[in-house]
Amino acid sequence: MAGPELSDNGEILIVRLPLAIRKRGGRKLVVSPGSQEQWQAARPRVDNTLLRAVVQAFDWKHQLDAGRFATVSELAEAIGLDRSFVGHMLRLTLLAPDLVEAILDGRQSKTMQLQPLVRGFPVVWERQRRNTC
Repeated sequence: MAGPELSDNGEILIVRLPLAIRKRGGRKLVVSPGSQEQWQAARPRVDNTLLRAVVQAFDWKHQLDAGRFATVSELAEAIGLDRSFVGHMLRLTLLAPDLVEAILDGRQSKTMQLQPLVRGFPVVWERQRRNTC
C-alpha cells in the first residue's frame, strides 16, 4: 500500500485503504483484505421477530400466572391461536435471564434466531449459553 498523497491542486490529502464491503443478511459489512475478519459498527442488532416473540411469551406467561386463563388451551382459544404454537412460544420464558436481556437490548448472537429456539433448547441455562452464543 502506498502512503498518503496530495491531490493535483495540493489541497486534498488522499488516503487509500484496501477494504471490501460485503452484504450479509441485508447488512453491509467492511472486510479488510489482510484477513477475513469482518468489522461492523457497534450498534444493537435488534431482531424484531425474536424480540416480539419473547415479549409476547412473557405476557402470556403473566396472564397464566395471574389466573386470567387456567390452561394454555384456554389462552390459545382466547387469542385465536393453536395450543401447540402457544406452548412452543411459552418455552421462550425458560431462556436464561441474561439471554433474554441480550435479546431485549439487541445484543444477542447472530446465530440466535426464533425458529431454532421454538424447536427447542436446553432447559439448563449454562447449556443454553453454549448453544446460542
